[in-house]
Amino acid sequence: MKNPKDRGGSMMKKILIVLSCLAITVGCANREKQGELSSAHNRLPGYLTSAMLPDSETLLPAPPSAGSAAFALDEDISRNSLTLRGSLRWTQAAEDADLAFPETAQTFSCALDAQITEQDTPHLYKLMRRVLSDVGHSVLKAKKRYMRARPFVVNKQPTCSPDYEKIMMKDGSYPSGHSAAGWAWALILSEISPEQTNAILARGRAFGQSRVICNVHWQSDVVEGRFIGAATVARLHADPLFRSDLDAARTELEAARFKRLKPTRDCKAEAEALAAQFPHYAPWPANK
Repeated sequence: MKNPKDRGGSMMKKILIVLSCLAITVGCANREKQGELSSAHNRLPGYLTSAMLPDSETLLPAPPSAGSAAFALDEDISRNSLTLRGSLRWTQAAEDADLAFPETAQTFSCALDAQITEQDTPHLYKLMRRVLSDVGHSVLKAKKRYMRARPFVVNKQPTCSPDYEKIMMKDGSYPSGHSAAGWAWALILSEISPEQTNAILARGRAFGQSRVICNVHWQSDVVEGRFIGAATVARLHADPLFRSDLDAARTELEAARFKRLKPTRDCKAEAEALAAQFPHYAPWPANK
């Protein structure tokens, strides 16, 4: 969790982000290779061509239909999650919603007990950005096919990302691109730092769950997002450039630990916030 003095950002920055988002949405609308996660963070090209991407339209079932038991479960989880509005978990979910770099590179820094920066871990930093693109492209077909309405459109309750609501209304809810990205990053980082697998995977799961807390995705969106994230990582392992960057990232992380480049986030506060939803969640209690 970020220190209080780092939160909020300037209004001008938010305005520029929204304007960038609109430009990306318009510019990419007719480009099949350029999927989007409906946000402004764009993005290095991914490792995979469009022909190499997992086909989410083929791999995923249709989202739960209105009146089904599965959709009733989605609604129940959504209602329970809304009770966290205004809590530390809500604040953490709002921070997780921001996929802009360089801030997003620090999402797993507490779990890794190390910084991820363009200066100190350039291959890892670039790898995270490129994987974000691949995941965004992978979820696009299913999003466009189903154009599922997001929870806040259905329940008329606030989200933790009000500046993006108009954009999200035009972007399908199913599957969750954030959840796919968080899980893909978690799987990759657990390879790079296997001794911290539990903490990394726990953070990746919580990252996706933040979308339900934010009232912008249903639980089934998040679950199927993880599936597409895992499918994307499986395909990435057949790419030589990805494997080369993975090896370089592993070496960089070891060097960052040797230099004792500790996280700049408030790791104790982050763990406490996530424990509000997951009672067993305290994977890095020693970090201050």
